[in-house]
Amino acid sequence: MFETRLTEVQRAVQAALDASLANRPETPLTEAMRYACQGGKRLRAFLVLEGARVHGLADAQAMSAAAAIEALHAYSLVHDDMPCMDDDDLRRGQPTVHVKWDEVTAVLAGDALQTLAFELCCDPAMGPAERRIELVAALARASGVEGMVHGQALDIAAESAGRPLTLEEITALQAGKTGALIVFAAEAGAILAGADRAPLRRYAQALGLAFQIADDILDETGDEEVTGKRVGKDADAGKATFVSLLGLEGAQARAAELVHEACDALEPYGATADNLRAAARFVIARKN
Repeated sequence: MFETRLTEVQRAVQAALDASLANRPETPLTEAMRYACQGGKRLRAFLVLEGARVHGLADAQAMSAAAAIEALHAYSLVHDDMPCMDDDDLRRGQPTVHVKWDEVTAVLAGDALQTLAFELCCDPAMGPAERRIELVAALARASGVEGMVHGQALDIAAESAGRPLTLEEITALQAGKTGALIVFAAEAGAILAGADRAPLRRYAQALGLAFQIADDILDETGDEEVTGKRVGKDADAGKATFVSLLGLEGAQARAAELVHEACDALEPYGATADNLRAAARFVIARKN
């Protein structure tokens, strides 16, 4: 069952993150890092482990990569929540890091979580050095100026552009800001196995866009107590979203189409990819 597997992954990845931060100096910085790594859906880690599984790799052979993507995702959230970015005070139902500590601690905790991600990608337990080097390079591209950071820069620029983004522009923006790390997560197992990444890349590209559309829908219709973060901010700021451009029903329909595309891309893996198919359906049914 998907739900059982997701819970198993959440627990295992939390244990891996806790272990990676154990025996570190006890400072406000490490305390903030641990805090930032608590909770969350662990969807990206799930994609890493299930992508590895369809290539015959055990969880232990990919666990450090799963923890790495969650550490990097945590860094991105810490920085994204800061006043100079999205200025959010609530994340996963708790005060954001800069609110609980201060802005300097939030910047440094994010920096340290980013570097921790690359440290985890170098774990010898994941196999030959050349595969780990390929993994590091893929994560760097997905998270940097070609991926997530580029998407965030486009998002910030759009706020001062004086006009709403077009559908094409917002799709390109989200392919970087949200989609790039999801693509890396899905491809990581293929990288570690030395296998063709193309099917999982197609899956993840559709999944990442569906994920963002679902986020936009939740921002429009979600309950703050359930989502664990502020809702309605995009509409209040006058930002273009998939809901504002397509309408609520249009956005829901497009997300459903993308889930079908994602599932179709998994055909080469047969029944071994059933958990990945369930993850795609989960992405647009979730409430947080």
